[in-house]
Amino acid sequence: MKWEKLGLIFAPDRALLWQHSHVQNPFPEQLSEHVFRIFFASRDKDNTSRSGYFDLDMREPFAAKNYTKEPILDLGDLGAFDDCGAMPHSILKMNGEYMLYYTGWSKAVATPFTFYIGAARAVTMDGPFTRVSKAPILGRNYFDPFLTAAPYVVKVDNYFLMYYVTCIKWEKDSEGNIKHYYTITSATSADGINWSPNPRILVPLEEDEYAIARPVLFADKGRYELWFSFRGGKTNSYNIALAVSTDLVNWKRESVGMEVSAPGTWDSEMVCYAHPFYYQGEKYILYNGNAYGATGVGLAKMIP
Repeated sequence: MKWEKLGLIFAPDRALLWQHSHVQNPFPEQLSEHVFRIFFASRDKDNTSRSGYFDLDMREPFAAKNYTKEPILDLGDLGAFDDCGAMPHSILKMNGEYMLYYTGWSKAVATPFTFYIGAARAVTMDGPFTRVSKAPILGRNYFDPFLTAAPYVVKVDNYFLMYYVTCIKWEKDSEGNIKHYYTITSATSADGINWSPNPRILVPLEEDEYAIARPVLFADKGRYELWFSFRGGKTNSYNIALAVSTDLVNWKRESVGMEVSAPGTWDSEMVCYAHPFYYQGEKYILYNGNAYGATGVGLAKMIP
């Protein structure tokens, strides 16, 4: 794959307290022929995440945009699994309403953080979204004893399929530094709320890798693409890759061909959290750059 980077299309509005930094994990929902709603997470000065969106007109991708001035999903109650962050990852329309699937963050003691999967509903995509429960819809379980995160949910025939992040282990080195090891697995559901985890790891960690994050399922020209970000090895920064399948069971990893830009630019150190989409027959991706999306959201176009 080859890509033309079109540039930074949206950055956090630091005049808003909840958008002190980051426009993280962007994903699109098409509103009309030319306009896409892009959901994302921003962080306040205390590094807690809330959910919002902006509207992208592909005819003028760098023009001023309509965006939420208030979060569409705020922090959970004190002591809940999402009291330090509510980060959106996918949305589905079901039973006449919109279901938003998100990662709920909270602080931990022995490890720096923990997170689990939640869901919230609204009558329209404008929100605000109301949680279906104060508890996770997929928390710790036999197959995911440490954490669950980054839910990407789709409807397949008569059931729901979720790709998500699971933690394999935490490690502490001789200097007391804590490192997580996580990758992608899946779960199924009959109603989109009650989930049965699958014990199978879909994308194994390669040598020296310790994190595979933010899965996105995309059907494209007779095959399925599972996009993700990975880090480890020679660099500690995320990069973008994908795995391909024809049956949603067996996956083969491929390179995306997206590299960081020149020093001093908004994506000079990291490219991550990509989400593909089509517009007028051409393939694009939304993606984040340095510091996990602190600098905003970029747009790139695939070169045939």
